[in-house]
Amino acid sequence: MSEGNVFSLKGKVIVVTGGTGILGGAFVKGIADAGGAVAILGRNEAVAAERAGAIKANGGKALAVKADVMEEGELRKAREIILKEFGAINGLVNAAGGNMPEGVLQPDADIFSINIEGMKKAMMLNLWGTIIPTQVFGEAMAKNGGGSIVNISSVSSVQAVTKVLGYSMGKAAVDCYTKWFAVEMANRYGDKLRMNSIMPGFFLTEQNRALLTNPDGSYTDRGNLVVKNTPFKRFGKPEELIGALVYLLSDASRFVTGMQLGVDGGFTIFSGV
Repeated sequence: MSEGNVFSLKGKVIVVTGGTGILGGAFVKGIADAGGAVAILGRNEAVAAERAGAIKANGGKALAVKADVMEEGELRKAREIILKEFGAINGLVNAAGGNMPEGVLQPDADIFSINIEGMKKAMMLNLWGTIIPTQVFGEAMAKNGGGSIVNISSVSSVQAVTKVLGYSMGKAAVDCYTKWFAVEMANRYGDKLRMNSIMPGFFLTEQNRALLTNPDGSYTDRGNLVVKNTPFKRFGKPEELIGALVYLLSDASRFVTGMQLGVDGGFTIFSGV
C-alpha cells in the first residue's frame, strides 16, 4: 500500500506504449502526477523526449524510449533500458493503437469489395499491438512480483459504429483478450498480476479528427451524430481518462481484474430515443 493512499502510484514504474499520442500524453502526465515513474514508448522519439523532459522538469521521473509495438525485438531492448534505469516494471498501459484509412469502409463503398489487407492491418495494430507488449513487459512484471496491465478498448467494440470496421474488430478482440488473459494470469500468479481495460467514448485524436471535425474546427455530419448520441452532448477530454487509469494501475483496484471501465459520456447506454 502506498503511504495510506491507495490511489498513489509512488514507487511504481509504469510503461506507456503509444505515449507520444494525444491520449498517451494525458496518460503519462497523469501517471507522473500520481507519483509514478513513467517510461514513454513511441515511434516519435522527439515527442517522447519532450514529454519526458517536461515531467522531469516538474520534479517527476520519466524516460523516453523509441519502440514500435509490433516489433518484439525493439520492445525487448526497451525493456532492458527501462529496467536498467528504474530497476523494475510495475505497470503497463497498452495505449498504442488507433484507426487508419485502410481499415475504414465508406458508406458508398461496395460492402463486398472490402480492403481485406487494410482491415487486417488495422485489426493487427490494435490487437497484436496490445498482446506483444504484454508478452514483453508482463514477463518482467511477473518476475518482479506482479503489477497491473491496462488495455484500451473502445465503444465501437460493443456497438456497431459505421465506417471503422478494422478498428472495431481489433478492439472487440482486445475485449476478449483482456478477460481471457486476466483469468490465465490469475490462475498462475494469483492476485499479483491483473489486467483490465478502459473503454473510451469519442475523444478527438490524430486518427479520428478528420472523421469528426472539419478543417475550421466545426463538426462533420459524423461528429454531430456522435455528439447527438452522447448524453453529455460533447466529446471527451483526454484528461478525463486519467482518473480511471490511475485507479486501475493503483492498489485501489487490487481486487479488480478482467473488467472494462467505460468513460464515454453515456454513449453506450443511450438508445438514441
